Amino acid sequence: MYLGVDLGTSSVKAVLVDDEGVQHAEASALLEVLRPQPLWSEQHPDTWVDAAEAAVRAMPADLRATVKSVGLSGQMHGATLLGKDDRPLRPAILWNDGRSAAECAEIEGAEPDLRHTTGNKAMPGFTAPKMAWVRKHESGVFEQTRKVLLPKDYLRLAWTGDHATDMSDASGTLWLNVGERRWSEAALAATGLELAHMPALHEGPAITGELRQDIAGLLGLPVVPVAAGAGDQAAGAVGAGVTAPGDASLSLGTSGVVFIATDGFKPNPDEAAHAFCHAIPETWHQMAVMLSAASAVDAVARMAGFSSPTEAYAAAEAYGRSDGVLFLPYLTGERTPHDDPHARGAVFGLGPDTTPAALVHAALEGVAFAFVDGLAALRRAGGQCETASVIGGGSRSAYWGRILASALDMPLIYREGSEAGPADGAARLARLAVTNDPIDEVCAPGPVRSVIEPDPGLTERYASRLPKWRALYAATKHLMPEDTL
Repeated sequence: MYLGVDLGTSSVKAVLVDDEGVQHAEASALLEVLRPQPLWSEQHPDTWVDAAEAAVRAMPADLRATVKSVGLSGQMHGATLLGKDDRPLRPAILWNDGRSAAECAEIEGAEPDLRHTTGNKAMPGFTAPKMAWVRKHESGVFEQTRKVLLPKDYLRLAWTGDHATDMSDASGTLWLNVGERRWSEAALAATGLELAHMPALHEGPAITGELRQDIAGLLGLPVVPVAAGAGDQAAGAVGAGVTAPGDASLSLGTSGVVFIATDGFKPNPDEAAHAFCHAIPETWHQMAVMLSAASAVDAVARMAGFSSPTEAYAAAEAYGRSDGVLFLPYLTGERTPHDDPHARGAVFGLGPDTTPAALVHAALEGVAFAFVDGLAALRRAGGQCETASVIGGGSRSAYWGRILASALDMPLIYREGSEAGPADGAARLARLAVTNDPIDEVCAPGPVRSVIEPDPGLTERYASRLPKWRALYAATKHLMPEDTL
């Protein structure tokens, strides 16, 4: 068995996968996001370790005893600041934290080649602006910082004692020379850091260390190697078999992501699109990120009075329309293409007869329109894809798939095991770390469960509604509050 552990924002998920790529067990443990001030989003790093250990221990002991290696994936961009004793100096600042907008401009001013080197625009979601904020507002913490780790790599440190990361996750720090796959000393200097503050860089399938004896005993695992792994989006793409140029995935999780594998470095920073290293050696990828996807639909479902997302999705499908209601899914700001941490959700077009089901339907459509904007930004940078594999929890809804395929005017592929997402990809990278199996064999796409083709009538309808939806953001962005989240 190969163990894949994905440290998400709302939970940690663990899966056990065999040599044939078949999942035999999965378990998860919840995490809490802290919002102590407007725009802030934090978590205590030690809760990641506790949750990961709980998820692993919840799986059958006999299967855990057969694990050959471990792979890690996790939420990207989080700033985990460690002192000389490797203990956190403060809560980790997460990917959806919006406090460092001012520092983004300062970093780009300090390093004019930043966009060219990193392939990305400085945005509050990235790690570097978070460190610039700490340097300015918590100077004592900054001075004590000896290492800066990404979330999954703090878990690695706890389990192996190693300071290490992988190329895909490192790409999201804004400190990596993405084209050359190495740390950029100039980018680090723009936030007052040096190479010594960074973990060692590895390709995704490389071994970074092995489980400590005490940790292995706690988890019920042998002392086995731990692979570098990947950021959650690259890991999810590996799990979906998105590894060759032109392969693409659509991730429907807390956030939403359009991911296209490329054979080279193809940035489009001016539209807040991302160009990162893939978890596979000598491969890159483009990424358009929507900060709220399934989480936006779930929030509307709660506000509309549904007892669960499942009930809400079923009601929206039965109703079958949004009655002209438009929904902006920017609940925690937006990245591609707006780069606007102050953007907020909005509902427009309510009438006296608007139903809860119509509101949820409008949310499903609003997220689909955000994906249309993201894919367009990647295509303008040379991204090419003819279809996409759907991954993440939102992939459970075939009806939402019909909306998405029609809005994007592109077939969507649903594969067996697609709900596992990044944890499955982490397990595949773990397998690559200890075998000589070919990448295209280990990372082959899963069996096709279904293909959802665009509905021509819906495609036409959504094409006519898209300009109105875009106009809603343009007309209201100046009304968005800058001091609340």
